[in-house]
Amino acid sequence: HVQLVESGGGSVQPGGSLRLSCEFSGLTYSAYCMGWFRQAPGKEREGVGSIDSDGRTIRAEGRATISLDSAKNTLYLQLNSLKPEDTAMYYCAAQGGSWPSCLMAAYTYWGQGTQVTVS
Repeated sequence: HVQLVESGGGSVQPGGSLRLSCEFSGLTYSAYCMGWFRQAPGKEREGVGSIDSDGRTIRAEGRATISLDSAKNTLYLQLNSLKPEDTAMYYCAAQGGSWPSCLMAAYTYWGQGTQVTVS
């Protein structure tokens, strides 16, 4: 059973930075994708970036950096130069298997989200 728990959200001033964490467990696939997504009120969910089990990353948001610490079972999202439009609930997701694009994978497992507010 895969579980994902995000943390690190909060309120930050424009121009600031945040690092979000996603602790995961039960991800026993030899190949997998993990991603960060966000959803602002009244808007559709959008991808921020993704990483696969070989460390290949896709960055949909240029100010975001995704990294994975397999020893700690933790996925990170570093967001820099934050803008008010970055305000959203941020979710991490995981999916087993190999996908042509981890950002476009059909994610099955999702965390509960962590709120980021930039104002």
